[in-house]
Amino acid sequence: MNDRFSILLCEDDENLGMLLREYLNAKGYATDLCPDGDAGYKAFVKKQYDLCVLDVMMPKKDGFTLAKEIRQANAEVPIVFLTAKTLKEDVLAGFKLGADDYLTKPFSMEELTLRLDAILRRTHGKKTKESNIYQIGRFSFDSQKQVLTLDDEQIKLTTKESELLALLCIHGGDILQRDIALKTVWTDDNFYNARSMDVYVTKLRKHLKADPDVEIKNIHGKGYKLIAPGY
Repeated sequence: MNDRFSILLCEDDENLGMLLREYLNAKGYATDLCPDGDAGYKAFVKKQYDLCVLDVMMPKKDGFTLAKEIRQANAEVPIVFLTAKTLKEDVLAGFKLGADDYLTKPFSMEELTLRLDAILRRTHGKKTKESNIYQIGRFSFDSQKQVLTLDDEQIKLTTKESELLALLCIHGGDILQRDIALKTVWTDDNFYNARSMDVYVTKLRKHLKADPDVEIKNIHGKGYKLIAPGY
């Protein structure tokens, strides 16, 4: 997974930040979350990012100030602003700073990823196909094509199966919290969605049962953990 696009996400709303990070990770991005502008700039100068997603209203250093500093360090990296502001002046200010796009809260996760994909295609072209592929024991999982492969046999997954399995792979060896999975894949952690997720976990277990070294383990009161060689 070293070829995944790397994203710097700066968002001071803890719940929204965690939800966005988990969703972007599930979509195949390698996402670092920072809670304020100062932390965002420190992260940016330490690591090379393919794209920055910046909340405008943040403590210590707002998104516009952070964007100016990022632009001084790197004039080319794409920047997307997230904000609750709808004033025309704020939108113009963002684009004058060199923003590539601007989303007003609330926005859909799907819209965000579509816009990020479009920007990255324009700025980086197509990256290696390996960026969306996970090795799960003897299985190969292509999260973009939503296909699970063992030897010459392919299993076509549904969108929710694929998104849930990608989250489990990203957390491989660690616990995937139930509420994070529910809010990322189903957008809400209500009772009915929780029951639905349990059904999808059962489906994934059936898909993976051909390799006895692979297991999706229940962690009581917490969530699930993907157990496989290499995790």
